[in-house]
Amino acid sequence: MIVYDNLSNGKYELIKELEGKKSFKFIKADLLDFETLDANFKKYKPQVVLHLAANSDVKNGLQDTKLDLEQGTIATYNVLEAARRNNAEDILFSSSSVVYGYATVKPTPEDYGPLKPASMYGASKLACEGMITAFSHLYGFNNYIYRFANIVGQNLTHGVILDFAKKLRKNIKELEVLGNGKQKKSYLDVMDCIDGMLLVYNKSNEKENIYNLSLDDQISVSEIAEMVIKELSPNAKIRYTGTESGWPGDVPNSYLSNKRISSIGFKPRYKTSREAVMHAIECNKRILS
Repeated sequence: MIVYDNLSNGKYELIKELEGKKSFKFIKADLLDFETLDANFKKYKPQVVLHLAANSDVKNGLQDTKLDLEQGTIATYNVLEAARRNNAEDILFSSSSVVYGYATVKPTPEDYGPLKPASMYGASKLACEGMITAFSHLYGFNNYIYRFANIVGQNLTHGVILDFAKKLRKNIKELEVLGNGKQKKSYLDVMDCIDGMLLVYNKSNEKENIYNLSLDDQISVSEIAEMVIKELSPNAKIRYTGTESGWPGDVPNSYLSNKRISSIGFKPRYKTSREAVMHAIECNKRILS
């Protein structure tokens, strides 16, 4: 396994225990540096490419409109071009529920359309999906596109749980919640997400694959806020900003259908979004408090 990361958001200490193993190699580099990326593809000749890199905070793209273009779309093009030049076979890509935009069908299935993303992040993910399918048709890749729900779990680096914890550190008496608290989304534990990706890769005989990775339920922002408060600052009061969405481009109600992945045997450890969120709070107490 070769891990390629610029560590702009991750921490090497989380994979340091793999140091020295013959089956593991870490390369600190940026996907926007195509020459270095291509040189490493030439050197190691990977056949299977798991492309997980992107701007991980949707809100950031609101202020910096080039962020998702560069960190998402252009970085993905570079991965695909390096893979093409060096004869990789399989591309596994982390897309997102945000490609559906304000979907009118819920739970939203993989064949829903037209797809109208509401954020720069969503637009970038949809553009990446288009490039991947085009490269696959032209150059023979097998592709696996995974549309993630909100992913939580150990070693959080971003997201609503961490945002709430940071706010409570500054003010233990009050938690500001963006929006009206009624926003509802699906959450999935990161280990269940990985299991789902590998399940599709190992079971599918199709050259092109699009799968939602989600649980069959939702949880509201207000419920998550109450769970975080209970663990970190029981006397804190919630103050809502009152808008329908948390910020421009935030889809207030996201609910993916998981029928397709369930049909091939997906069995997550955490059966509900509430269980996944609770586990994330418990296993990140050191980070959160």
